[in-house]
Amino acid sequence: MKEQKGKISFPIILLTGIIIGSLVGVVFREKAVVLKPLGDIFLNLMFTAVVPMVFVSIATAVGNMVNMTRLRKILFSTVLTFIGTGLIASVYVFIAVKIFPPAVGTKIALQSTTMQEAKSSADLLVSSFTVPDFIDLLSRRNMLPLIIFATLFGFCVSHCGGEESPIGKVLNNLNDIMMKLINLIMWYAPIGLGAYFASLVGEFGPNLIGDYGRTLLIYYPLCLLYFFTAFPFYAFLAGGKEGIKRMFQYIYSPAITAFATQSSMATLPVNMETCKKIGVPKDISDLVLPMGATMHMDGSVLSSIVKISFLFGIFQTPFTGIETYFLSIVVSILAAFVLSGAPGGGLVGEMLIVSLFGFPPEAFPLIATIGFLVDPPATSLNASGDTIASMLVARMVEGKDWLHRHI
Repeated sequence: MKEQKGKISFPIILLTGIIIGSLVGVVFREKAVVLKPLGDIFLNLMFTAVVPMVFVSIATAVGNMVNMTRLRKILFSTVLTFIGTGLIASVYVFIAVKIFPPAVGTKIALQSTTMQEAKSSADLLVSSFTVPDFIDLLSRRNMLPLIIFATLFGFCVSHCGGEESPIGKVLNNLNDIMMKLINLIMWYAPIGLGAYFASLVGEFGPNLIGDYGRTLLIYYPLCLLYFFTAFPFYAFLAGGKEGIKRMFQYIYSPAITAFATQSSMATLPVNMETCKKIGVPKDISDLVLPMGATMHMDGSVLSSIVKISFLFGIFQTPFTGIETYFLSIVVSILAAFVLSGAPGGGLVGEMLIVSLFGFPPEAFPLIATIGFLVDPPATSLNASGDTIASMLVARMVEGKDWLHRHI
């Protein structure tokens, strides 16, 4: 009983810190920005640790894997899960924007702005999967190339002795060290996130309501609906009633952390600990979670289609037709795919929306503003959804009784 209380206390402490920070921001407003360095310290610690942690965890998981058939099955199941949940998220948001069009009653004066030239599809493909120099792999803004490199490195370790080889032993030891480091950093999380939110609310709080108010009133409840209906459904598919129970028992730590930091990458260490508590096999979570932090973006799929519908309304164009819906899904998944783990990383995706749909440059600041306002709940769904995806992959890889074997 005492251990159980310990498990559920950290999310409560984390949420308490955020609530106190938000109240400080409301009361002191712009003066609360003085607390921002305390929040930046936490984010910088997490961002500094996340690149080596991703490399070590993936390289270790693949390097320890003797059965390459299992690796292929994990990767195939992961991609299938990401696409499947993204499509389901699309259904949710299409229904929402058809019933409650986000641009109704909005009066925004369009301002001319210069938009950067969008990358060609070929350049986007190259930059998404590779970098021109090894040193670029050390940036958290190039997570997908890092994941690919770590997977290939781990594959080579597996074929050169695996976990019993000298490098294999070093990787396993480094993996334990990195997780211990993350646990130490998380002790500072309630203070860091509280300070970060105090600064955020103090600086931007007064601007959160206005012409975009209807969009927020649609999007925030939509995220809650998806969290409390789709996630339990996925958890049930993964582990039955026990899957739902364990999801609700542990999912709040990554959800709250992601909401506060607005970064899937900063939440990655919390997700790894959450998967461990739920009982997801380590080799699965070590592969699925880093990939999910870059590629699994259900919350961003929701927000992308809301943004697209908003622009259609602003420019008085009917948001109807199978082709429009299909292109919206494709663009939303592409937009989510190119998001980095950093706060504000959606700007690239928003530029992609504007360019592929042919909206004028004036549309970019409109959805960039929406992107900023909806980023907290979107990232919360993105990051906590990675844990759910790991459960689904575990079900596909290990069979129906996987959860009972690992708890």
